[in-house]
Amino acid sequence: MRRSFAHRTGRIPAPSADHARHYIALRLLPFLFVLYITNYLDRTSVAYAAIGMARDLGFNDRVFGMGIGIFFVSYVALQIPGALVVERWSARGMISATMIVWGSLTALTALVHTPGQLYLARFLLGAAEAGFFPGVIVYLSHWFIQEDRAKATSNFMAAIPLSLIIGSPVAGWILGHNWFMIQGWRWLFFLEGVPAILLGTAA
Repeated sequence: MRRSFAHRTGRIPAPSADHARHYIALRLLPFLFVLYITNYLDRTSVAYAAIGMARDLGFNDRVFGMGIGIFFVSYVALQIPGALVVERWSARGMISATMIVWGSLTALTALVHTPGQLYLARFLLGAAEAGFFPGVIVYLSHWFIQEDRAKATSNFMAAIPLSLIIGSPVAGWILGHNWFMIQGWRWLFFLEGVPAILLGTAA
């Protein structure tokens, strides 16, 4: 039987290679795009919930400033350790684990009553999210050749502006409802945390 070009040369023909690259991009990037949207929705939910929390809990601007700032303390501090864990463990496993943890923490933020509880929730959320971005970058490096990585990364990061576009109307709609006599801002944290848990399970 006549051997194929790939068998004779040890190389994949260009059309097949291009098809494989296109297939990988279509399989991975839309899902990772949705994950990053979820990431930013969870990260910014406290900004939308601030008015309701101030009204119901008496939190002032200083409390929210501390809550936002303390998130980035743990987020930045654990970026490099997160990248090292990804290299030693599994990029896919890291993405899945971080999503489940940060989704749970976002949902649990619905239960806060004091500034200290908010600070703790935000600090832990930053720690949980720290491994996500390094995990995705390592994951992309496993699936995309060097000349395709910049485009793949830019497509992935396009989720940031889109999350800001859809985040406001979604948050506004949720905040306008007090289902079961529970404040809308509590529902916001809960309903934006659950998708991360479900997607993390599927990742």
